[in-house]
Amino acid sequence: MISKNPKLLTKLTVLSFGIASVMMLSACSKKQETTTLNIGYQKYGLLPIIKARGDLDKALKAKGVNIKWVEFPAGPQLLEGLNVGSVAFGEAGEAPPIFAQAANSNLVYVANQPAAPLAEALIVPKDSPIKTIQDLKGKRIVLNKGSNVHYLLLKILEANHLKLEDIQVVYLPPADARAAFEKGAVDAWVIWDPFFAAAEKQLGAKVISTGQNLVSNHQFYLADRKFAETHPEILKDVVNELNTTTQWVSQHQSDAAKLLEKPTGLPLDVLNTSISRMGFGVKPISNEVAKEQQFVADAFYQQKLIPNKINIQAAILAH
Repeated sequence: MISKNPKLLTKLTVLSFGIASVMMLSACSKKQETTTLNIGYQKYGLLPIIKARGDLDKALKAKGVNIKWVEFPAGPQLLEGLNVGSVAFGEAGEAPPIFAQAANSNLVYVANQPAAPLAEALIVPKDSPIKTIQDLKGKRIVLNKGSNVHYLLLKILEANHLKLEDIQVVYLPPADARAAFEKGAVDAWVIWDPFFAAAEKQLGAKVISTGQNLVSNHQFYLADRKFAETHPEILKDVVNELNTTTQWVSQHQSDAAKLLEKPTGLPLDVLNTSISRMGFGVKPISNEVAKEQQFVADAFYQQKLIPNKINIQAAILAH
């Protein structure tokens, strides 16, 4: 029965309006509660493929998360961006996270791709007389200092009973290293994909040794520790999308190559070769992978490439 008391009706109307207003304000505030995830990426790899496809952007936007994509020229710069807070998530090979952790970075390892030992190699020019690792004694070998292939060179020499002192090491970044390789200023080049595939396809470079049975060559996905601890559900969605994307890439390698053609500026035959050597599937860091990464860190410490021993496990995201 509705009351005919005017004062009571007025109070009820004001109360109803007040409740409705609170509900509307609450709905608006929830709508405005969005999180921004800054993802650092490089021109080549899974992340630029994910960016191009757009599925992760759509999935996270539906959950109130906006992605901002930030491009970096290489892993070390990306991890510096992670350290200063310009990005909260990114990808790098085995070496950059080790240097970052040695510098007391706030990064955590979130996940990794499976080993891809065929995606890096020691190569020589097509007309080189060098046939074996032993032929490299006294020769000039160029590589990127403190990179994944620095560790590969150490393992190649170790497997063939040689030391760094037995060769002449020249440290140059990939673009400069290729120029030196083409000019014949160096005798061999230790390099990773897609530069490795480009040297094979465009220069006819010969492979003396890949990383097979010597190194793992993992790609790691890393995050800012505070973001990882505050938003574990977002990172879980990202890792799931990474895994889904690698499965798609493994079955659609030509399509994936086309998505990377513009950002990398590389021809499709180079990209197809490079993609075929990727590790497919992205999973949280296992104890075995952590141990393998510890071997790399210990080797870098022994070579005085990092100033102190580090504990990889301390930077592994618990899951």
